[in-house]
Amino acid sequence: MRPRSLFMVLAAALLVLATGGPISIAQNPVPPGRIPQAPPQGRSLFNMFWQIPERSTVQQRQPRERVAPAQRRTPTRVVVRDDPIIPKVDVNHHVLVIGDTLAGQIAEGLEDSLGDRADVAVVNKAKADSGLVRTDFYDWPKAAGELLAADAKVMVAVIVLGPNDRQVIREGEITHEPLSERWLQLYKARIEAVASAFSARRVPLIWVGAPPMQNARLSADLTTLNDLFRKGAEAGGGQFVDLWGAYVDTENRYTATGPDVNGQIARLRLGDGVHFTKAGARKAAHFVDVVIRRILERTPTQNVIALPSPPDADGAPAPAPQPADIERLIDRMVSGIPTDLPLVPVVPLRPLAGPILPLTGAVSPGGDVALIASIQEARGRGDVAAGLDRVFGQGIAPEPRPGRADDFRWPRPN
Repeated sequence: MRPRSLFMVLAAALLVLATGGPISIAQNPVPPGRIPQAPPQGRSLFNMFWQIPERSTVQQRQPRERVAPAQRRTPTRVVVRDDPIIPKVDVNHHVLVIGDTLAGQIAEGLEDSLGDRADVAVVNKAKADSGLVRTDFYDWPKAAGELLAADAKVMVAVIVLGPNDRQVIREGEITHEPLSERWLQLYKARIEAVASAFSARRVPLIWVGAPPMQNARLSADLTTLNDLFRKGAEAGGGQFVDLWGAYVDTENRYTATGPDVNGQIARLRLGDGVHFTKAGARKAAHFVDVVIRRILERTPTQNVIALPSPPDADGAPAPAPQPADIERLIDRMVSGIPTDLPLVPVVPLRPLAGPILPLTGAVSPGGDVALIASIQEARGRGDVAAGLDRVFGQGIAPEPRPGRADDFRWPRPN
């Protein structure tokens, strides 16, 4: 073929490819009676060669479907309580708290620590700036008797005093300096007056000692007062709770921080060096709470049921005993004075162990001969009896056996 003819063929083929006529006609045949349309514009040779389908230049806009907004549902809140649900019961026990502002803070701590006892209520009757020195400001021996007479449900009382008592005591026209000899005698008498107000009504008294203070001189004076509180409370049948060691460091000095009831280091005292923080008051209440629970455990919760009295000589029933008569009867029994009341015989307690009987050898005079004889007869004679006599009679251990726990030979036999 001539070069000119070959060139014409190639040029015709390129023309066909550039126009896309045969491909468009082959893919979209024109029906009879219709004019063929021009090929779409913008179709490149590269797209036609690789047969990439073209996109329509006119995009039909389809209407969007409007979707209703989703409604948010409020989630149901489920409250999980860690504290146990305590059923409502009648409050039968009142814990009376008296004293100064430290007593009021301990009362708040007791309300938290005794929260699991629905039958116990804390009655806070603390008086700020009060003490045993200024009876003209507040007379605690008199107020204690009035509070006990007004509340019959008081089962235990708590008192905290001391920081406000470093003042002179007036005795008529004479004034006595703090911690002088006469001052201490008068102060001790007032402590005994408060303690006797509770012992007369048989209400247990818990006297809480004052904690150490930031002022070194005040702390030194409080150690003397705490010793008087201890002696006066114990003399009246009460108990003394010492808080000193819970608020000092390893060198027995005042510290404002320390471990709380959970063992975490926290601030226990306020900036004035006297009062408690909430954590410090809760810690002080913990030591008092232990004593209160011991007292409440010994207190019967059931109502007292009076037993029928024996009839008199005429056959008429005797009058029911009164509470005062029962208290006098208890006092007579405690003091050892004989009474005419028929007492219920006390069942003797069973011993922890019976008489010790030897397995071998002679029988003691107080032993049960028949029982020993039956035991010896049951054991029999022969090698078993000889082995028992060797172990229990002579104290010689038996020979170890391989595989037994007493086989300590080394190396172990294979």
